[in-house]
Amino acid sequence: MNIRAYSLIGILALVFAFMTSCGQEEVAETAAPPVPLSIEQQRLEAIGRLDSTSLWILTRPEDMAGHDGLDTLTAEAWILVEASRGLVISEKNADQRMYPASLTKMMTCLLALEHGHLDDTIRLTRDVFVTTDCHVRPGDSYVARDLLNEMMLLSDNVAAYALAAHAAGDTLAFFDMMNRKADYLGMKATHFANANGMPNDSNYSTARDLLRLARYAMCDTLFASIVGTPFLDVPLTDGRHQPCKNTNVLLENYEGCFGIKTGYTRKAGACLASAATRGGITLYLILLKSRNYATRFPESALLLDYGFSVIDGYRWRQLLMGPVLQAMEGLKRLHR
Repeated sequence: MNIRAYSLIGILALVFAFMTSCGQEEVAETAAPPVPLSIEQQRLEAIGRLDSTSLWILTRPEDMAGHDGLDTLTAEAWILVEASRGLVISEKNADQRMYPASLTKMMTCLLALEHGHLDDTIRLTRDVFVTTDCHVRPGDSYVARDLLNEMMLLSDNVAAYALAAHAAGDTLAFFDMMNRKADYLGMKATHFANANGMPNDSNYSTARDLLRLARYAMCDTLFASIVGTPFLDVPLTDGRHQPCKNTNVLLENYEGCFGIKTGYTRKAGACLASAATRGGITLYLILLKSRNYATRFPESALLLDYGFSVIDGYRWRQLLMGPVLQAMEGLKRLHR
């Protein structure tokens, strides 16, 4: 059966769904108007909006350019969605518990923005040096907003602990804050046990949960600005500067990319949260446990390319549906 036949089947399915709903129209129209949602309620509603069926009504994603490449990916889990309607384009093991590595820092950054008093000065004391994998030194001092930039661009593990202690008073209190926020966002398969994503059996999430976090965080304009910055010369309070080149190379070599965060540990593999926009289409992608540093970027790019191809095809078929939708509206008026 060819693509046109599948499109016809989809059109007939929509007509059938419309006709069966007409009898309920009069009752629905007498209902009281909905109460307007607050901005925060709209934000929460948007991150929970996932549609796994609409694409299959009008398109066959497996027939779109790039689908064959999905079989070559080394990543163990991912989820790729269109932003405005939450159309699920592709997913694999999206509900499997995985180590999030430094994608954890998306939550750390979000909470630091919400609770961190960004104009305060933070001095790096030795108690926050939980690892040597960092770009700061004991005794360095930063304005909180500058240290936040340094953490996200360089994925600095010590900076994450310093910001956590500053935002909550101590790191254990911050971990509780992280888990309360996860519950608030509906991240039902997630638990945080540190602020930086270093290996810990109690620090886990899923691709689907991390997608909720990413979509919510990117509604914060300052968060989006930070993760979309390819390079920044970050000042210390003593006048020195720390050059920070974003670890997410897609910002510079993938057209339309505007975020979000890299991650890597041996247990987690290479991870990447991505956001990209082209031609009025915005996509979000969470990719977990790719083989290594070298594979996560081309694999994410392949998925994003595929996603744009699918949504382009979906839009084209929506245009073809125009006359059918007009006919359905005419039937609706006659029914009344």
